[in-house]
Amino acid sequence: MSSICLYFHVHQPWRIKNYRIFDIGHDHDYFNDSSDTKLNNAKILRKVAEKSYLPANELFLRLLNRYKELKISYSITGVIIEQLMQYAPDVLESFIRLVDTGRVEILSETYYHSLAFFYSKKEFEKQVDLHSKIVKEIFGFTPKVFRNTELAYTNDLAIWAEDKGFIGIITEGWDNFLGWRSPNFVYKPVGAKSIKLLLKNYRLSDDMAFRFSERSWSQWPLTSEKYASWIHRINGNGEVVNLFMDYETFGEHQWKEHGIFEFLEKLPEEILKHPDNDFVTPSEACLKYPARDEIDVPGVVTWADTERDLSAWLGNAIQESALNFIYKLEKKILSSKDEKLIEDWRKMQTSDHFYYMCTKWFSDGDVHKYFNPYNSPYDAFISFMNAANDLKLRAKTRKLNIRNAKKLD
Repeated sequence: MSSICLYFHVHQPWRIKNYRIFDIGHDHDYFNDSSDTKLNNAKILRKVAEKSYLPANELFLRLLNRYKELKISYSITGVIIEQLMQYAPDVLESFIRLVDTGRVEILSETYYHSLAFFYSKKEFEKQVDLHSKIVKEIFGFTPKVFRNTELAYTNDLAIWAEDKGFIGIITEGWDNFLGWRSPNFVYKPVGAKSIKLLLKNYRLSDDMAFRFSERSWSQWPLTSEKYASWIHRINGNGEVVNLFMDYETFGEHQWKEHGIFEFLEKLPEEILKHPDNDFVTPSEACLKYPARDEIDVPGVVTWADTERDLSAWLGNAIQESALNFIYKLEKKILSSKDEKLIEDWRKMQTSDHFYYMCTKWFSDGDVHKYFNPYNSPYDAFISFMNAANDLKLRAKTRKLNIRNAKKLD
């Protein structure tokens, strides 16, 4: 038997505008640039909504009604929920309708799509709590499975997740730690007692997410029949096929004109033609299948690039400088008790800001250029650091104002 676990990540950052050094001390609005369409969060969200979210949600709702066996799951960051509430409430309502079917699972993650686990456990836990709270408020759902930002995973994270009561955690099924083993089984993290580890089948996931419209690919054109046949072959050699990808795959990264929605509409039927196939959510996979082996990941694995490590976000001096700068502000920011200041600081922890500063080229460069709204990684760094310095100045001013107020008392 092979169970197919479909998981989609839904996220858009609050992009930092072209924030100049002359703006420091004067302009505290870092995230709205009406003059630049590449950095206008409202326009970007509506574009992605029209091309991807709305048609994909409509299609999946139709498929869920057509196939009672179909189940899907999402991780939806807090920052995109904020933007949907503000700019696209129709999209948020369409996600709610999906969850209301009872066959859609929402995963837990950090509210601000941050790398806080590697810099501040206290801040990390706060963001996970904030995310759980908004998921409960909007969808009436309590997540049971954890997904860290960028699928970043290590043994310590699994132990933390187990201590917090999660029954499962997901990450990339990368060859370096899998060795001869297959990603198509459920595993146990080393040192854990009961939490299950679900591993992305990156080859099959990437066939859909990255290679679907690539005419130079030997398997182009990819049809639902061909794709389902690859999944059928896993029967007897695996128990769960984890297909994890960005939700923007449908309509944004792979355009409607290339046939991605037609492919998706036919896929459940083709998969279910094999009598041993079914669909599961991540929590169902954790409950249904035993751990077949123990997985040891002492370092950090992510989904990105050929290295599958944190180098896409922390691989050069400007990225390291920016990340260290923002997390060193933690004590000053939190002690201010200024809600807007704290919110802005957390928005600046979003991992996308540091991804835009990546200077990798060669095999991975095209991916980074595609996702970068700035003219260069250095432009992204300059805007970020100027805004971060204004944030630092606001924290200092706030502290002085509090001190002066106490003296007057």
